[in-house]
Amino acid sequence: MYYCMEYLQGKHFSVTDPKNINTVIYEINKTEKSKSKNLPKFTIERLDSIEELRDDQKKKTFFVDEPKKSGNQLLFLSFEKDTVTVNMGVLKNDEVKFSKKPIPMSFDTIYNDTGKEYYKEFNYTPNMKRPISIIDPETGDEVKPILYYDSKTNEVKGKCKLKPNKSYLAFEIK
Repeated sequence: MYYCMEYLQGKHFSVTDPKNINTVIYEINKTEKSKSKNLPKFTIERLDSIEELRDDQKKKTFFVDEPKKSGNQLLFLSFEKDTVTVNMGVLKNDEVKFSKKPIPMSFDTIYNDTGKEYYKEFNYTPNMKRPISIIDPETGDEVKPILYYDSKTNEVKGKCKLKPNKSYLAFEIK
């Protein structure tokens, strides 16, 4: 694929992992105070990445579209078999520094043992910045929401369909 450099904006950085580890990174965004009081204080947005295999390692390059002068808050999730390693960082200027002062977060493991499909609901935001993310820890992929209109609240909402007898990682920035 060919990219014309004059159209590329933003910043990029790389992470190298062993083949058995899958790192995904989210940008944490503070919601503007002038917006509706119903909005969460923070939203998250997964960074786009490309992956390159090198012998027994994977090099992933992540892209931040709108670098901020004050720095972009980042959440690193590294999935390995039955564990998830969590790190906070800041992309400022041309370097990523790991944060000494983390933002409070809550983590849950969702496990559906009912034998039926289960739906986790959340309020929809058109730019896919939202307060909660549900991830399949085996693949590191987000569970894609199904959108619907809730006539009781007069809002568009999303539902994430969770398979039975499977664990998921859900996190929210508080």
